[in-house]
This record gives sequence, structure tokens and C-alpha cells, in this order.
Amino acid sequence: MKHVVSISIGSSRRDHKAELEIMGEKFLIERVGTDGDMDRAVELIRQLDGKVDAFGLGGMDMYIYAGNRRYTIRDSKRFSAAARETPLVDGSGLKNTLERKVVAFLQEKLQMDLRGRRLLLVAAVDRFGMAEAFARAGCDMVIGDLMFGLGLPIPLHSLGALAAVARVAAPIAVQLPFKVLYPTGSKQEESKVRFSKYYDWAEIIAGDYLFISRHMPDDLRGKIIVTNTVTEDDITVLRRKGVDILVTSTPNLSGRSFGTNVMEAVLVTLIGKQPEDIKPQDYLEMLDAINFTPRVEYLQA
Repeated sequence: MKHVVSISIGSSRRDHKAELEIMGEKFLIERVGTDGDMDRAVELIRQLDGKVDAFGLGGMDMYIYAGNRRYTIRDSKRFSAAARETPLVDGSGLKNTLERKVVAFLQEKLQMDLRGRRLLLVAAVDRFGMAEAFARAGCDMVIGDLMFGLGLPIPLHSLGALAAVARVAAPIAVQLPFKVLYPTGSKQEESKVRFSKYYDWAEIIAGDYLFISRHMPDDLRGKIIVTNTVTEDDITVLRRKGVDILVTSTPNLSGRSFGTNVMEAVLVTLIGKQPEDIKPQDYLEMLDAINFTPRVEYLQA
């Protein structure tokens, strides 16, 4: 049995385990949260290195993207250094393929005309493939990286504007402690409504679920949420707030949509190459081979 472990600096309350079979291979997939303790996460990777088939790094990105540039987050280097034998991925390779396909799925399978639809993308630098796909589909976009990432009340409206800001801010931001950029540990459970007028304005709210959920208002009636990993508790909250449709980029596995870092680790195991040797086309071909499709929930049905 193949063993894939997501070591996350996020809350342990979101831990989950599932067994499944993909293309004839049996997998045990686990998520282990360390409640914001980076030292413990690094130590877990050291302990399991060479004993599991692939690691996913959860609750943290190794890179951020804008335009054709990639910026390495300083704190992530500790994790990659600890994984000497077992491949370690953060989901970024898959985000740039899978999450583009989600936008195509909305258009082709759900018959959504995205031209002119009002879209709030809470952060684009960690989901640049999704951002590009929505932009090409013709959405009227508000990009919230400065608002939800740095707390600045400055919405962006194009990927060009994001790239221009990133050229100045990203080299500085990636040197900051990661907890400054993204909620970790118990902070993932906190809720603080911010920039609610953009939630109210949007028809579609997309991006990282923890960014979405941490700042969302109580009234989300009629909204469409396009995100990554959710738990059953998350779905209950979204249903209560009135969300109409939930689409996750990864499918339902034993009652949970695992993060893209987990799914990328699974694909790396199936492809049998080191992550740095895998091309986007390799991911696309494997996604097609296993019929990997987004999860859709009609929450008010």
C-alpha cells in the first residue's frame, strides 16, 4: 500500500485519514496538523523521511507566483531540507494545472457563462493558474492579495496590476515569517469579518478556503464558492450562510476534499518521477487517466 502524508502547520482539528484505490494502487492518505508548530512539522518530516511514499506540505506554500515569476518563501526551506529521500510537494505544481481545469469545468459541465460575472479571488499569488483561467474567461475581478494577505484596503482588478505589485512586494514578503502572511494553528479557527463589501458584491468567491472563511460575513445567500479543501463542518457553515453552490478542485474522499498538496503527492507517487522532473502535461495526462473531477455540492437543494 502506498502511503501519502500531508504534514500541515494548520489546525489538528482538520486531521483526516482515508484509504482508496487509484489506478489499481491502494493508498493510505493522512493529514497531520501541528497547530502552528513548525519545529514539530519539520521533525515529523525527518522521522517519516524514507518511510512513506510522498509528503504533502499543508497549511503553507513553498512558493508564490505572479506573472512569469516564482518567489520562494524563506520558511519553507526548512521543510524541503528535512525531506532528503521522500518527495515533498506543496500543491503548487498541481494548482497550475488542476485549478485551471476547475474554471473549464464551471463553463463546460455546469454551463456557467463567466463573462462579466463578478468574482472575488481572495488571493491569486498562491493560485495563479486559477486566476489566469478566470481572467481569460472574462470575469470582472477583484483580487484580494493586498487586502486578505497584508490587511491593506487596496483591491486589485487585473493580473497585470498583481504582477506589478508583486515585483515590489514579493521579494520582501517571502522573507517574513510565514505566520505573518497566512493564518496558522489556532488562528485558522478565528473569524474576523473584513472587506465584506467585496463578498457582498461578488457572485463567485474563489481561492484558499481558510482565507475565504476567516473573513466572510454571515450572509452569503446565492453565492458560488470555488475553493480547495473543506470538511463536513465547513459545508454546514456554508449552507447556514446561504451559499448556493460549492465547487472544490479536489474530489470527495471519505467525506473530505483533501488539499492540492495531498493530491499532488498522490500523483507524484503514480507518475514515479521526482517533482522537479514532472511537467504540467504529466499532471494533465494523469488527471485525465484517473478521471479526476471537481466536487460539486448544491447546498440549498
